[in-house]
Amino acid sequence: MNNIKTMVLLVALTLILVWAGGAIGGKQGMTIALIFALTMNFVTYWFSDKIVLKMYGAKEVTESQSPELYSIVRRLAQKAEIPMPRVYIIEEDQPNAFATGRNPKHAAVAVTTGIMRILTREELEGVIGHELAHVKHRDILISTIAATIAGAISYLAQMAQWAMIFGGHRGDDEEGGNPIAAFVMMIVGPIAAMIVQMAISRSREYAADEGGAKIAGNPKYLSGALKKLHMASQKIPMEANPATSHMFIVNPLSGGGLLKLFSTHPPIEERIARLESMRI
Repeated sequence: MNNIKTMVLLVALTLILVWAGGAIGGKQGMTIALIFALTMNFVTYWFSDKIVLKMYGAKEVTESQSPELYSIVRRLAQKAEIPMPRVYIIEEDQPNAFATGRNPKHAAVAVTTGIMRILTREELEGVIGHELAHVKHRDILISTIAATIAGAISYLAQMAQWAMIFGGHRGDDEEGGNPIAAFVMMIVGPIAAMIVQMAISRSREYAADEGGAKIAGNPKYLSGALKKLHMASQKIPMEANPATSHMFIVNPLSGGGLLKLFSTHPPIEERIARLESMRI
């Protein structure tokens, strides 16, 4: 069901993009929007892992440098039947982790020093299982596509805004787009894209929780880890880029109000309840 939901949401996101392009430039605008999204997807597909690892100062470690972490990743990767990913450590007090890479053959798992301090071995196995489930499900690719299309829609909205300021619209016709539709798109498009993108992210988190619990062998490993990580993330701030917050196992950005309504992660209580009701 999570996979079907993800596909439906990706189609919806693509349709929003096509509509946004059409609102600005008619049929030609739709074509340009699709080409723009495909180009951005290609670039992020090949280089997003390097960018995000460098962004957080992640350092690759060998088995001799971090034997326990390395052995956990290697054993669970074998159990998940995926190639051994590269292992990284981030010097960061907030306990957190993420996976990246364009496919299972070019994957990386990164954990913070904070997470290694507060979790037991079993809880760390639950977290690593979750990240390897993301790799196995190719969630990094899915989230990259979703984020790129959403970004393209926001960019088109900005283009429409400047076009209106400088009188760039040529009227209501097939080639030039519809000024009224463009105005609506400027307001509604980015919001709709954000909502759909976050729905995709939440759906993949649920799937990774379930898959990670099976890889680790016990759902309680991950549920126990999530309890600790959620509490710690509220107390220990992290300078995380909002554009990459969806990658982490728990949202590195704390806050209430609208931030909770537009969260990239499902409610932690719901995630824990689902894990504790699992039977494997």
